[in-house]
Parts: sequence; C-alpha cells; structure tokens
Amino acid sequence: MFRDLAHLIRLLRVVWTLARHGATLPLEWLEMPPWAVAALRRLAPDDEATRPGERLAEALQSLGPSFIKFGQSLAVRGDLIGETMAEDLSALQDRLPPFPSEIAKTIVARELDAPIRDLFTRFEDEPVAAASIAQVHFAETQEGEFVAVKVLRPGIEAELARDIAFFHTLARWIEYWRPEMRRLKPVEIVRNFQETVDLEMDLRLEAAAASELGENFADDPEFEVPAVDWKRTARRVLTLARVEGIPIDEIDRIEAAGIAPGEVLARSARIFFKQVFRDGFFHADMHPGNMFVATDGTLAPVDFGIMGRLDSRTRNFLADMLLGFLQRDYRRVADVHFAAGYVPPDQSRDAFMQASRAIAEPIFGKPQHEISIARLLGQLFHVTRTFEMETQPQLLLLQKTMLVAEGVGRRLDPETSIWILAEPLIEEWMRENRSPEARLREAAGEIARRVEHLPALLAKADDLAAMVTADGLRLHPDTIRDLRGEENRSSGWRLAALVALGLLILALAV
Repeated sequence: MFRDLAHLIRLLRVVWTLARHGATLPLEWLEMPPWAVAALRRLAPDDEATRPGERLAEALQSLGPSFIKFGQSLAVRGDLIGETMAEDLSALQDRLPPFPSEIAKTIVARELDAPIRDLFTRFEDEPVAAASIAQVHFAETQEGEFVAVKVLRPGIEAELARDIAFFHTLARWIEYWRPEMRRLKPVEIVRNFQETVDLEMDLRLEAAAASELGENFADDPEFEVPAVDWKRTARRVLTLARVEGIPIDEIDRIEAAGIAPGEVLARSARIFFKQVFRDGFFHADMHPGNMFVATDGTLAPVDFGIMGRLDSRTRNFLADMLLGFLQRDYRRVADVHFAAGYVPPDQSRDAFMQASRAIAEPIFGKPQHEISIARLLGQLFHVTRTFEMETQPQLLLLQKTMLVAEGVGRRLDPETSIWILAEPLIEEWMRENRSPEARLREAAGEIARRVEHLPALLAKADDLAAMVTADGLRLHPDTIRDLRGEENRSSGWRLAALVALGLLILALAV
C-alpha cells in the first residue's frame, strides 16, 4: 500500500514535469480526459517552434538517468510512437554533470582490490565524458599503456532499481485502467527495458562485447576496436585502450587531415554490412560521439553497452527483404515476410505487397542521397500492425542503428546513399549464402545436426519406456516396443534413409 502511494506521488511529479515542458503527448496516449490535458497545457510556456518529441526529450532529460535511458529505449519503437517522435528521442542527450574524481578513484580501487597508484601512474581528474550510467577518465597504466577507464556512477544501481519498480507499477496501472492499451504491451516494454539496464550495470559484459567485436575484425585494417584491459576491469569498472582520432561528424577536421569524407562513408558502409550480415553482431549505439577516424582513415568505435544480435535466419530474411526493396520487387518483399512467418498465413499476400509498394515508392522516388532505408523500415513496422505482424525487437534495434548511420552518412557525403554503397555487398553476400548451393549446404548441416541428436533421442525414448512401465501404467506391448526400438525395423530404415539423404545433399553441395 505504502509503495503504491509512493509511486502515485512519483507519478504526479512526472505529470507535473511533463506539463511544465509542454510534453503532454504521453498523457494523450493514455487517454487522459481532454479537460485535464488542456489544464496541464496552461502550465507550459508557449513554444510552437519545437516539436512534441523534442519537448518530451527535454522533460525526460530533466527527470534523470532512468527516464533518459527509458526514452532512448522508446526511440526504437517507431511502430508505437511514430517516426518523428522516435527520431526526436534518438537525439536524447545522455549527459549529466560529472561526479568527483576522488569518488571515481575510490570505486576503481575497491572494485580492482588494489590502490590506485598500483594500477595507474596517472589518472586524470577531469572526465572526458559523463553520462547517466557512468563517466570516463583517461589514465596511464603502470606498463605505460594509455587507457580510458569507465566507472559506474555511485548509487546508480539503487536509483535505477527504484525507478524501474515505478515503471512496472505504472505499466500495470495502464493495463488495468486502460485494457485497450494492452496491445502496446506496456509491461513487456518495461521488462525489456529492465533487461537492457541490467546488462549495462555490469561492465564486464560490455568488456565481453568489445572483445567479441574486436575478434570479428581482428584482420580488418579498416576497423580497430580498442583492446580490453581485463586486469583492470570489474563489475563497476571497464578499462579499454584509449582511442585517438577525430569524431566522425567533424567533416572539416577530417578533410584537414587529408582524409576524403566519401572514403570514410564507403568504409562505414562496409563495416556496417560486415557487422550485420557477416557476423550478426553489431554496435547498436553508433551516434557520432561513439565513432572516431584515425589519421590513416581507420575507424575506431567506443562504448559497447548496447549491442545487437541477428541469427542466421533473421539475416537471411533481412537480406532478401532489403534486396527486394532496393530492386522494387514488392512480390519478393511480400514472399519473404510470409516465408519467415512474420506475417500470419491468413493475411492477404497481395494486400501486403500493395502496402509495401505504397511505403517504398515515395522513398525510392527521391534522389539517391535522400533514400532512407531506416525510414522505410520504420513505416513498414508501423503498417504491418494491420497485418497482425508481431514486433521483432532485434529488427527494431537495427532500424534505430540504421537511422543513426544514415544521418552520419549524409554529413560525410550529402550526395551519396550508404545503401547504394552497400547494395553490391548485399548481392555478393546473397550469392554466397542464399544461392541454391548455399541452401543445400545449409540443409546438409541441419540434417547432420539432427543425426547427431538421434542417439540421445533414442536413449530418452528408452528411458521413457522404462519409466512408464515402472510406474505401473499400462501401455500396449507394441507401444512399449516402439518406444524402445525393439523389433521395429522401420525406424532403422528411416534412420538409414535420412543419413543417405544427408550424404546425397552433401555430395551435391560440394
């Protein structure tokens, strides 16, 4: 009871803050009575120059770290809040005043169980970045390595836990008082947000993400991921090699260094393609402050707290769909959605094809450099609700990443589209991974995996038969023999046929 009362008081404070910033749109989403919304609007200063999403971003900024992070998570849900709102929330600045360096040093010493002087010969007092979750200090190790040390804010875990509990209560209230809002899955949205935050609260997981991305590009001279200093990394401390370079959106400095912005864009397209299609593991927070250009043109990322994964099935779907859109083959776009099971089979394929055309033609009718695949996907996710298409969280995160990549690409070269550069890479990848030969190899691998599991399955069947008879349950003798495989020649023939088919596919694929 007292907890709900505290959350109710917190809700009133949030509503007051939203009203003071003129950000009443969330209250309208919740269908607050119009007279109440009109009264709250009187609290806001007249500001017709800013969009509702910009005002909401300002309000969330003032509410603190949890609301900043939640707003950023909503930025990938253009299917729920609309494209423009999602784009405004994507620009939400995750910056807060720094906490004292002495506190940072204390946290580092406690987490690494060693005096700061034994770990570093120099630890700069002024942080180079201060965000809602952590701040970063430059330092030099005892071995003479220049590093960046990320330290969690003191008390941030408790603060986030308190706010997330409030979000859960609010989501449950929404579902109770507004049953029609359940289709937006507010409880699930908060649960997903909590999972993301929990991952960000353990910097060892971010270190593991940086290490994996670095291994994926170990032999690629165009992309250098900073190495993890595992000796100086713990739950609340992450130490990486220091990245030197020019922020990717500072075009004048890039040109002054003798680097062609167009080449930087081409490299960005290749790197993005490799992360998404080759590896299925991509940096999902690629705003300009997280990517640097070295003096030789090499790209170097930082901040690996938000990463995305795509399994091979999703990558195949994405490649087929993107190529269908790029080639304006809307029948193919519809086919891959239905084949992947993203759109239920009882929906109209022709109607979906028509909807895809309606979305894409206005976009592809623009000059090449104005084509936005991210915007196309955002509109597609919005429209597919009509066709009962379930939300794909991994694609929503990718869509947000694409939106940022397009924005950076336009700054680098306003006359070139990053997707036109990526199209031949997608086509080559499709030839290698989606050709008939590749599909045969994939089928052969699947058969081989199933054959490997057969002995375990047969053993389980035998155990099941013994367990059933031991419990005194009466089964027909033929059923027991089937479970045990006794005197059942057909199962042996089926296994032999399966193995033979697998060998035949392998032979055809080689």
